[in-house]
Amino acid sequence: MEEWVGYKWHEYITRQALGEFPEHAVYLKDEARSLGIVFRAFGGDPALSLVTAEPRHFRLRRKFLHKLAGTHRKFELAWRDDQNLRLPEKVARFPSKQLNRDLYIWLAALAATPPPADSDWFTGNQALVQDVLSRWPGLENVYQRLVKHVLYWRPDPDSLTDPESIREQAICQALIHPGSVPALPSADTDPWPVILWLYPALEQGKASGQVTGDEDTQSSPGGLTKKNKRKQAERVEAFDRDQGLMIFRLESLFSWTEFIPVDRAGDDTDEEDAEAVANDMDMISVSNDRKEASSAIKFDLDLPSEEHDDLHLGPGIHLPEWDWRSQSYREAFCCLQPLLAKDAVPAELPEVLRRPAKRLQRQFSALKPLKQWQKRQLDGDELDLDACLEREVQHRRGQGIIDQKLFRRCQQSQRDLACLVLADISLSTETYINNQQRVIDVARDGLQLLSEALQASRDPFALFAFSSRRRDHVRFHHLKSFDEPYTSTIRGRIQALEPGFYTRMGAAIRQATKLLETRHEHQKILLLLTDGKPNDLDIYEGRYGVEDTRMAVQEAQRAGLTPFCVTIDDEASEYLPYVFGSSNFVVIRDPAQLPLQLPKLYLNLTQ
Repeated sequence: MEEWVGYKWHEYITRQALGEFPEHAVYLKDEARSLGIVFRAFGGDPALSLVTAEPRHFRLRRKFLHKLAGTHRKFELAWRDDQNLRLPEKVARFPSKQLNRDLYIWLAALAATPPPADSDWFTGNQALVQDVLSRWPGLENVYQRLVKHVLYWRPDPDSLTDPESIREQAICQALIHPGSVPALPSADTDPWPVILWLYPALEQGKASGQVTGDEDTQSSPGGLTKKNKRKQAERVEAFDRDQGLMIFRLESLFSWTEFIPVDRAGDDTDEEDAEAVANDMDMISVSNDRKEASSAIKFDLDLPSEEHDDLHLGPGIHLPEWDWRSQSYREAFCCLQPLLAKDAVPAELPEVLRRPAKRLQRQFSALKPLKQWQKRQLDGDELDLDACLEREVQHRRGQGIIDQKLFRRCQQSQRDLACLVLADISLSTETYINNQQRVIDVARDGLQLLSEALQASRDPFALFAFSSRRRDHVRFHHLKSFDEPYTSTIRGRIQALEPGFYTRMGAAIRQATKLLETRHEHQKILLLLTDGKPNDLDIYEGRYGVEDTRMAVQEAQRAGLTPFCVTIDDEASEYLPYVFGSSNFVVIRDPAQLPLQLPKLYLNLTQ
């Protein structure tokens, strides 16, 4: 009973201190899709990802109720950098859902406009608001409604000290009339947060150097992800467990200190409430606690040994990679290694796929080349009996003009296209989509059914799969080339595919483009089958990987190819329109339907 009363008291005090309207709350996860469209419609950078903002500390003069509830120390505010647009996870400040939603829309419009150069936070936001309102006059009413409620929420200047009061009045004046206040007056505390403005990007922490095992990489301390909030990080000296003097009796020890040295490289067990603890921490400390002997012998357990690896087809192919930060190519930056499955055995089509395969074969057989006879030709393969008979009749009747076109010629009607299918077999394809199937299972079934259909249509096609482990090891699995017939050997290679490593998509697309460029067909299709975003262990993460993949797709389009992406990633609509274009991708909502949908998509793409 006491615990229940305490919980209810805490809930009541916190709700009163926050001054929010939880019944009118609007969440970013529900608005993300529409906000992404609005952001890009306002001219925002389409490469930016929409993610939640982490709380930042403020030194405010808090009321007694705020201190009692422990609130108003951290606030989630909007900001952007080169990779992400960060917005509050929840907006419940205003007494209506429409107003809370308008705040999201206003922040998206504000972030879509490039910030003024050489301006501070205070004057820069005023100039930014002026620019947005001049470019989009329809937002004037939205802004004025938001300002009205924000001013009501802000502290009363009469309750503050003189410097803080002057500063608060300047901020209110800047909100009502943007551009009217040239500078922000100074005070001892931080200004009360302005939720209508953008804030500077948070520092990434004091971490420096490389994390053990990440050679030639630049680790991003406090990593950015779509679903987790970013944390500040610092690199600290190793904890010396052999030093120190205990000046108390051990039996009097009743608690643990906050610093507990745990060797995470050797302890992979899950800790209870570890995620909740990490969310409560403002800064995560990473210690370089490694003995010299541990680096004397280095094993790479990610890659298979040469004895158990697939057959290497040549020494490797060096490919460039696009660096969006310098807007230039890094020549010969990636090493792509063609591979051929060593242990794959010839196999027949699985029993469960034979019925849909026969149905697809009947459907696609209508596309195969047919013989068409052109009649009444001056020359040809054989005589046209109808034309000869008519000529004889004309001759007997004594008609003056007699048709001399007495032959017929056979012409093959043929689809002038070639297709290369590129399948992503990264570690994420190990994920189960139901109790029986993994992503890799449905991908293999899809490749086999599509191959059976293309075999019936006689369209030239090739099959490859890829994964990667950093830039110097991009694995390019050879399944079927254009010149190979589709046999049980090819089926065995497809069935031998297993998940492994990561998704350096740009290098695989560039190699596939090279292979398709050698074909003489008029229409060349590059069909990419994937389940997620480009990523790798090194810098190939976030915007870097997306920009490189986008550049590889543009290279394929300039070469006359038609790149098309088929994905089962629910979040693909946030980045694939930027990478492939609005009409060059499709999202399969039910991954189990991929094997049957893939041939249908190919039909729609080629007819």
